[in-house]
Amino acid sequence: MNQVNHSDDHDTYGAQVTTGGAGEAAEAIPELVIISGMSGAGRSTAAKCLEDLGWFVVDNLPPALIPTMVDLGARSQGNVARIAVVVDVRGRRFFDNLRESLADLDTKSVKRRVLFLEASDDALVRRFESVRRPHPLQGDGRIVDGIAQERDLLRELRGEADLVIDTSSLNVHELRAKMDAQFAGEEEPELRATVMSFGFKYGLPVDADLVVDCRFLPNPHWVPELRPFTGLNDEVATYVFNQPGAKEFLDRYAELLHIIAAGYRREGKRYVTIAVGCTGGKHRSVAMSERLARRLSSDGVETVVVHRDMGRE
Repeated sequence: MNQVNHSDDHDTYGAQVTTGGAGEAAEAIPELVIISGMSGAGRSTAAKCLEDLGWFVVDNLPPALIPTMVDLGARSQGNVARIAVVVDVRGRRFFDNLRESLADLDTKSVKRRVLFLEASDDALVRRFESVRRPHPLQGDGRIVDGIAQERDLLRELRGEADLVIDTSSLNVHELRAKMDAQFAGEEEPELRATVMSFGFKYGLPVDADLVVDCRFLPNPHWVPELRPFTGLNDEVATYVFNQPGAKEFLDRYAELLHIIAAGYRREGKRYVTIAVGCTGGKHRSVAMSERLARRLSSDGVETVVVHRDMGRE
């Protein structure tokens, strides 16, 4: 499977601190966000949003290990510039260590924020009932009993949180929009696209969000001098795009993807897979995928090309 990256990696950032002796490189202290709050209030959605924004996310890490995670990030030579840690009542045995860990981080001048996800009792009860799952603290009692116990456990942390988001009346997309506004910075959140060529005779890609069929174009397979080559060959690509409708299709579909990409960003979708198919995944779909990826890249979409079935025959 061949892959071509059509965009540069994003720069990372962080405070600089020298931790070793003379001659050692300065280490970048990662920025840290601690995600906590009520079960059912959207911690998983918040964590996924930060992950999509490029944060390194760790779920249910014991608070005592947070400073260790930050130290490891500082030694990553800038590869881990932003860390998000989810802390909740599943780790309540370790929860008492959180204050000590936060104090330790303060001595190291770590830029850290505590994000607390809140919701009303009624909203939380509805959410647990809709998924037919018990509250993690209810035991043999009712859902409201678990919620009350959790509120008591988290009361002090909520009071010290840097950011509290009440999700009682928010849907997933609205919560993502709030997270983007707080953590994406001035730049619009990125959309990452995978353009995948494939052969219909090998089956549709199961992870495709959008599927394009190039079988309306003449098949270079039936041109003897082109048959041995692939859509990466200039002669094959020239043949494909000299066919009636090929360039027009590329132009119109690129325009459509421009509209779709803007909508995906608004809805909080950060990844899209566009599958471009022909009969065998060797000629037409490969050539079209390459051109389409260039259009997306020029439109500001971070794009990777994958030729799933090229060379399979």
